[in-house]
Amino acid sequence: MALEIERKFLVETDAWRNAVESSKAIVQAYVAIDGDTSMRVRISDETRAELTVKIGVSDMTRHEFEYSIPVADARAMTEASRGRLIEKTRHILTIDGFIWEVDVYEGRLAGLVTAEIEMGSESDDPALPSWLGPEVTGDPAWSNAMLAMNGWPGGGFA
Repeated sequence: MALEIERKFLVETDAWRNAVESSKAIVQAYVAIDGDTSMRVRISDETRAELTVKIGVSDMTRHEFEYSIPVADARAMTEASRGRLIEKTRHILTIDGFIWEVDVYEGRLAGLVTAEIEMGSESDDPALPSWLGPEVTGDPAWSNAMLAMNGWPGGGFA
């Protein structure tokens, strides 16, 4: 079992693009959602797939169980997810020793860009880049599971 400790922000500008180290296309579907517990399947670059269970511990921390699965199985689970689907391109950046994941959403969430920073502890205090917008850490409406189910918080799908 791993702990995932991260903060999440909306992104306001494209100033992050020059710092991108790698990118991958992601399709992820939510097979089950129950409060702060979710089970998702993710296909990355059409070549790798994982099944992940996340269980909330706090606003920033979740238990994360992740397992590689055959891509064909992931596609079948995606089709069975009842439309609880997210399509995005994930861009990886390293700033001051911290890994940032900037997600540019596609499909029905096109126009949404978020950034998550992976931390070793909830007490980490990384410098925040100027391209960030409001912090949405701990706001369930901005979790990927809720975005897949409900679309844009307060406004439905774009």
